[in-house]
Amino acid sequence: MDYKKTKAPNSTVTRDVNAFTNDGNIYEVINVLAKRANQIGVDLKTELNQKLEEFATATDSLEEVFENREQIEISKFYERLPKPGLIASKEWEDGEIYHRNPANEPKIEEKEISND
Repeated sequence: MDYKKTKAPNSTVTRDVNAFTNDGNIYEVINVLAKRANQIGVDLKTELNQKLEEFATATDSLEEVFENREQIEISKFYERLPKPGLIASKEWEDGEIYHRNPANEPKIEEKEISND
């Protein structure tokens, strides 16, 4: 998913807790949002590290530290993106997150297979 084009707010927004749940289990919703926020955070970090690797040099030393304007702009761009928790909550509001709870699903009994 392209997190750069998200419509999530950049600052903290007060939300109605009851609007997040349909079945009344807010703890399950918070758990799903936390896991999704972790996924988004890892994706963003991986993407940023890949872009910053282009600027890495093999001989980095303390004396040879250069300011690269492009590297600074890329870092600032990622700092201005909405936080992963805000992106996850926006995805939840838009119905873009699929989740299931195996504990709530009916159990399927396995039939014995006889070897004749």
